[in-house]
Amino acid sequence: MRRPTLAALAPCLWLALFFAFPFALVAKLSLSDSVLAMPPYAPAMPSFEGLDLETYARLASDRLYFDAYASSLRFAAAATAILLVIGYPIAYGMSRFPPRARSALVLAVILPFWTSFLIRIYAWIAILKPAGVLNAALGALGIPPLALINTDAAVIIGLVYAYLPFMVLPLYAVLERQDPGLLEAAQDLGASRLQAFWRVTFPLSLPGVAAGALLCFIPMVGEFVIPDLLGGSGTLMLGKTIWTEFFANRDWPAASAVAIVLLATLVAPILLFERQQAKVLR
Repeated sequence: MRRPTLAALAPCLWLALFFAFPFALVAKLSLSDSVLAMPPYAPAMPSFEGLDLETYARLASDRLYFDAYASSLRFAAAATAILLVIGYPIAYGMSRFPPRARSALVLAVILPFWTSFLIRIYAWIAILKPAGVLNAALGALGIPPLALINTDAAVIIGLVYAYLPFMVLPLYAVLERQDPGLLEAAQDLGASRLQAFWRVTFPLSLPGVAAGALLCFIPMVGEFVIPDLLGGSGTLMLGKTIWTEFFANRDWPAASAVAIVLLATLVAPILLFERQQAKVLR
């Protein structure tokens, strides 16, 4: 009995140390007041006296935070939809290859992870800038140059590129395990290939769709590097707002409150997904 207990205790300790404790610190910061001191918040002592909801009231009354919140959701939702449109055919095609070829294709999908995320985003700056690779190729074809850098389109391109593996891999894992005999049975019953796909393959792949959407949507809402480098100063997202409050404005309570609101928002779809998965497994 002792070994299973220790095995179950290890992840609990990990979560307590690296999630619960930092979350408690951030939550306390969000209930503190901003001051010109070091550290720039009060109360600085571990006591909970003087904590209030003033910062959250300021977030609710300031249009800037609402716009950043809505913009983050819009960018993440648009990129997730594009990722699903692109990633589903890729995962479906991978699952139909022979087993030996599948390993090579999975390796090709995860290959970008072998290089620095920051370097890959900087590469997109070189591609999308006015004198970049893309406009040079368009000029060679006689097509007018495109102004993409420091635009919303550049942010979407960066998000789709960076998070494509997170959409493809869950979909591939679900599609690869599907029994080909189900499609054969559907076709024997008179269904065309397209009808068999929509009535058999796609419904059975919905858990992969949900998992891929969550894996992409959740981190994209709080993304900082991509909108900062590809979107420029005019792009408004929660990740940039948190960074600005922490390091530029030195308003740690406001930054912590934004982070808490963001976390509370993202917990809802995770709980809904877990409940749906529990229903499927029953």
